[in-house]
Amino acid sequence: MMMQLTETPNQKNSLFNAMNRFIGAVNNMDQTIMVPSLLRDVPFEEDRLSHLKTEEEEGDMYSYYQQLKSIRRDIEWGVRCAAADERRKEGMMITRMNSTASSSSSASSSSASSSTSEEDYEEDEDLEKQFQFHLIGLQGVLSKLTQQANSLTKRYKQEIGIGGWGQ
Repeated sequence: MMMQLTETPNQKNSLFNAMNRFIGAVNNMDQTIMVPSLLRDVPFEEDRLSHLKTEEEEGDMYSYYQQLKSIRRDIEWGVRCAAADERRKEGMMITRMNSTASSSSSASSSSASSSTSEEDYEEDEDLEKQFQFHLIGLQGVLSKLTQQANSLTKRYKQEIGIGGWGQ
């Protein structure tokens, strides 16, 4: 059985708790759905998950099950290594190209790179605003993903005929 931490009213909107709620919902989904292949080719119909479908991408419940598990894995273990390796390779290529161009202009750029403490303060303030903006967005996305995991679990129970169990 999964142990859940109690939330105080001040902690309810914390990123940590939003991630825990999402991971808990996906764990519950994963424990409930014993045969994920039953989700293949099951349309969403009038479900809360139906807003995820776009004109280009027609998904089924199984694809969303896999997507939610993948996002949980990324939260728990970090973004996949393959994506990080690809970005690192691209960064190395860009660095190599820039290093040859920057060595010829390093003398002229040294005087332009000095900044005042006021500019540093503004940059720090911008970083804080950017962080808050992205934090709010991340919490919103995690909330929607948690609802999707709960809806998928409920829909699975309905599909196999145990809709009222465990509620």
